[in-house]
Amino acid sequence: MGTDLGVMRRIAVCVLCGVMAAVTWPAMAAKLPLRKIVEILFKAEPGSKPDFSGEDLSFLDLSELDFKQASLAGANLLGANLSGANLASTDLRNAKLDRAQVSRTNLKGANLSGASLFDVVGSLSLAEPAANAPNFEGANLSGARVMARLSRANLRGAKLTDAHLGTQRNEFKTPKQTDLSGASLVGADLTRADLTRVNLAFAAMTNANLTYANLYGADLSRADLTGANLAGANFADADLYGAVLKDVKGLETVRGWDKARNRKKVSF
Repeated sequence: MGTDLGVMRRIAVCVLCGVMAAVTWPAMAAKLPLRKIVEILFKAEPGSKPDFSGEDLSFLDLSELDFKQASLAGANLLGANLSGANLASTDLRNAKLDRAQVSRTNLKGANLSGASLFDVVGSLSLAEPAANAPNFEGANLSGARVMARLSRANLRGAKLTDAHLGTQRNEFKTPKQTDLSGASLVGADLTRADLTRVNLAFAAMTNANLTYANLYGADLSRADLTGANLAGANFADADLYGAVLKDVKGLETVRGWDKARNRKKVSF
């Protein structure tokens, strides 16, 4: 991923398809031409952190590109194809990634605080190979708004404080649900996160911080919360069938416990 050979091929494609790209509506939506982006990334030295702050990169095919820790703060990546791209340690603060494709995308250590990830598609279900899921390990998603299909995604050690991942409605008023089934949230910080009706079935959440998180109606069936901090969290209407709550902290302060579903099927 992100090899110079891959970038050279992309340059060649951009040159050959330049005329066609100029007349297609996705390319017209982006103010910075794809060819220019590829050239900047190709020429950038490691650690130079190319600056795309505030740029309109919507609907572009940016798959497999190495962004070399670029600054994309406030950038518009609406509908962009980021599959297989290397966005590790990039600055995506307040960026718009709505409807972006992030299958196999490396976002390890990226700063996505305040970013919008509505209708993002990473991995569709537990049936998909784990290798297809995006990598958000250690990423900062504090305050981000997320409605995404991220089954089996790697969110180990990610910061999701005050993040909004709960059920939302699109322009047609259709309920949307974030899917984190089978995801790894080991050691993640979910303090005050809105996880309303989020699918967390089979998720690995050992030692996660769920202090004052809202888990109303969330699917926690078979989730492993061993050692997690649940102080002040809301579990009303949450499905706890087969969930593992061994050595959890703050259970006595949990809200809505008496209204949780299948709480007698919990393993302590």
